[in-house]
Amino acid sequence: MERHFEKDLNELKERLLWMGSLAERSVHQAVHAVLQSDEQLAQRVLEEESAINELQIEIDDRVVHLLALHQLMAVDLRFVLAVSRINNDLERIGDQAVNIAQSAQRILRHPRVKPYVDLPKMSEAVEEMVRDALNAVVRRDVALAQKVLARDDQVDGLRDQIFRELLTYMMGDSSVVYPAFELILVAKNLERIGDHATNISEDVIYIVQGRDVRHPAVDRR
Repeated sequence: MERHFEKDLNELKERLLWMGSLAERSVHQAVHAVLQSDEQLAQRVLEEESAINELQIEIDDRVVHLLALHQLMAVDLRFVLAVSRINNDLERIGDQAVNIAQSAQRILRHPRVKPYVDLPKMSEAVEEMVRDALNAVVRRDVALAQKVLARDDQVDGLRDQIFRELLTYMMGDSSVVYPAFELILVAKNLERIGDHATNISEDVIYIVQGRDVRHPAVDRR
């Protein structure tokens, strides 16, 4: 029975990491579809969405299977429960990547509003957050997870800067309103991806230390 449990647990980890790699790739491709005005990259993100959705269902089934067949204790129980939440965050990251890819397709129909300065910085920061959050899951690395949490404010600051600049362009030239609004949506979706990376990092802390840090102000006594 113990061998079966270890096999099931390892397979669950492998499928989660594969889903993470697909979500990470989707974000990278979607952002570069915007930055490089690349229609093919945007279309690739849309075509690969179904693979992430199928993995979400498979991982949910594996979680139910483990909970039903094994008496999980301590860190193993926390891991399986956290996987269920991480699975949902990864699927949502995939959805946000699809949103960015769809915005890229619409942006391509218009002249570029402005040179991209802060958007590449924001995308690099968000992609790094996702990558580090997934590495923290693999290594059960609390310190790395906390670094992800600390970068959330940086991403929010870049989002605000992008919003301010684009609103200034929109007020000054009505012809750029549509593509500028799409770029605002891209920045908003990137910020949401950063939020999901933060959620995953919080789950790493829960797995390793048994502490729920999602709402620090809540008294759980």
